[in-house]
Amino acid sequence: MTKPGFQGGRGYTQVDWDEVSDNPEWTEADVAAAKPFTEVFPDLAASLRRRGPAQTKEAISIRIDSDVLEKLRASGEGWQSRVNDVLRAYVEKSAA
Repeated sequence: MTKPGFQGGRGYTQVDWDEVSDNPEWTEADVAAAKPFTEVFPDLAASLRRRGPAQTKEAISIRIDSDVLEKLRASGEGWQSRVNDVLRAYVEKSAA
């Protein structure tokens, strides 16, 4: 079904979009049967919660020796958080 005045999208016509449309509108029954995101994707939901509020950290620029940076990055995912942990421990120890 062509919509009046439709100019197409991304080089496709309304007919093209109609032919590949397989996402019907939800009924009341679909909405009632829907499960929460945390139930359907518990691991992903947990990883998102671990991030915490974005405003608690600040992006900065710092110069680090290239060999040190290479070893930090080679330690795998989460290396920035581990650097933050080491700096926090140093600052807290120095303040004591």
